[in-house]
Amino acid sequence: MSAPRRIPLPGTRGKQERIAQMVRVDHAGEYGAVAIYQGQRAVFARLPHKARIAAQLKQMERDEQHHLDAFDDLIVSRGVRPTALAPVWDIAGRALGAATALMGEKAAHACTEAVETVIEGHYGRQIEELRLMGEHDLADTFQVFKDEETAHKDLAVAEGAKETPGYPLLSALIRAGCRAAIRVSERV
Repeated sequence: MSAPRRIPLPGTRGKQERIAQMVRVDHAGEYGAVAIYQGQRAVFARLPHKARIAAQLKQMERDEQHHLDAFDDLIVSRGVRPTALAPVWDIAGRALGAATALMGEKAAHACTEAVETVIEGHYGRQIEELRLMGEHDLADTFQVFKDEETAHKDLAVAEGAKETPGYPLLSALIRAGCRAAIRVSERV
């Protein structure tokens, strides 16, 4: 005899679906962030006179990999389907990283600043929503990640991100791309 099927309480199913959506999109975002830093490091690591920025990018990539590892665990523990677009985000992230690195250090930092600005707001909205749901442990985890993303953004600004030639256009394009990727990854 099989165990009786649990019928979710009113509102529970929607909550779990929303959390799954958050985990899926954040997993995709961290995957893309790792790819961006890998693309940037592929350019800068080959240039001895760019060792300083290569080291900064390596540390930020480590932070993003830590976030990705945590989301890998959440994907499994919460039974969440990852995005089907991971291969696209890998290629797009590496291409964006390499392209901005080829434009120079300030452009690479402008990329980080633009991405992290979007992600900072994204995590902030999710944290508020999770706290309203009573999901305080998950909200606390997201808060740690948000703080680290903010530190990446602040470093990028301190390193001259906003001094990049064409910064307003470059930043606007990257931010728009990030927002579009978030919307798509929540569902696909």
